[in-house]
Order: sequence, then C-alpha cells, then structure tokens
Amino acid sequence: MTTTEHTRTVLVTGSTSGIGAATARTLAAQGWRVIVTGRDRSRGDAVVAEIDDLAAAGDGVDVPHAVFVPSDLAAAPDVLRELAAAVTEVAGGRLDAIVHNAALCPSVDTVSLTDADLEATLAVNVRAPHVLTAALAPAMAERGHGAIVVIGSWMAHIGHPIVGLYSASKAAEIQLARSWAAEFGPRGVRVNTVSPGATRTPINATDGDVIAAMTAPTPAGRPGTPEEVADAVAWLLSDRAGYIHGAEIAVDGGITAARTA
Repeated sequence: MTTTEHTRTVLVTGSTSGIGAATARTLAAQGWRVIVTGRDRSRGDAVVAEIDDLAAAGDGVDVPHAVFVPSDLAAAPDVLRELAAAVTEVAGGRLDAIVHNAALCPSVDTVSLTDADLEATLAVNVRAPHVLTAALAPAMAERGHGAIVVIGSWMAHIGHPIVGLYSASKAAEIQLARSWAAEFGPRGVRVNTVSPGATRTPINATDGDVIAAMTAPTPAGRPGTPEEVADAVAWLLSDRAGYIHGAEIAVDGGITAARTA
C-alpha cells in the first residue's frame, strides 16, 4: 500500500485473540489502521506488535498500522462513551468503521446461569455494541461514509439447551444491525452482519472433538477458521460491498442451511 491522503481507521472490539485478532491482522494487511481493544494489555500489545512487524516488512507506510486501547465492555454506559471518545482521539478524529466482535458465551443451561453471567453477557453482547454505535456512528453519518459489521452467530438461528442466553443475545445483535442499516444507511453508513459457524479459536481449543463431530455432517465437513470469518468482514468493509446493506452473511460451512447425513 502507498501512503494516501487518508488512512482508513477501524475499531475491532475484542481483538486480542480468535476471530477479533484475525480480523485485525487481515484488515491491517489491506491497509487499514486498526484499533485493537480488550481487557488484557499484554495480549493486545502482542497483536499490535505482530501487525506492525508485518507492516514494517511490507509496504513501508509511515503511519502505525495498529494501536491498543484497553476496554471493559461490561462497564457502565458512561464508561463506554469514554471509550468511544478515546477511540475517536486515537483515530485522529475520524473513525471509518467498527467491527463489533467482542462477546461472552457462558456455556450453561438456563437454571445454572448465574446472575453475574447474565448481566455480563447482556452488557458485552448487546449493551456495549448499542452504546458504542450510538456514540460513534453519527460522526460517520455526518461525513456520509462509514461501515459497521456485527459478528453474529449461527446459534442465533437454532435452539440449544446450553447456550440459550448467548444465542438470544446474538439474535438481538443481528436485529440491531438490521435496524442500524435502516437508520444510518441513508446517510452513507453501511451496516451488516457476519455470522460464523463452529470456528476453531483459542477459547474452544480443548473442545476439538466436539467441534469436529458438530461440523462433520455439514457441507464443509469441518470447522471454520478465524481467517475465513475475517475475510468476509474485510470484504463487507470494502468499497466492493458498497451495495450491501442490512445483510447477514453466514460463514458457517453450511451448518444453518444443509446437512449431508
């Protein structure tokens, strides 16, 4: 990439590992300046260092390709608005895109779910995206250009006895994305969803056999990778997807659409 008059800047929440980190790396490789967020500074700094090392070895752009901003998305709305202000400052006053990736997934049934996990999951998966969008999208709309991608889930479309709250929160977030597309789309801000299927990430590294069995009867016949999800996100943020509004793209190996056995 050559230096341009404006380097696009994107906020990727929950980007210190898994799909978020893969999305940060993919977008940086395509010339985006990435704001990495999460609670763990050491992991965030590691992602930033990885991105900047790759950038230094490649295109020679004289602006940082990534920066870490610590965040606690379970915090109160006023704290989230302070995060939005910090992100805007780091972006030089202009944020071009948001990827709402951060999520909590307590793997318990309804009766076993603790009050603390209930509150935290709703806060991170629903309240935080809503508050951050309300704080950051209006400036994009005022400029007449921007993009938002919500990371949904295949589980938003089925019933499951263990992750009911997570599934419901993802369904809520997908519906928010549709509503944001209607609200901000006419002013130039495209909003869409990417819904991964069963994807191998560090959080489920010990569940390899379960994920393999879950995905065996799908058309793909295997779990997804964070990079495959990241590629879809990058496309939706690009100008090539300029006519895509309010869509949900299933990057799930066909798990919600078909069975082979």
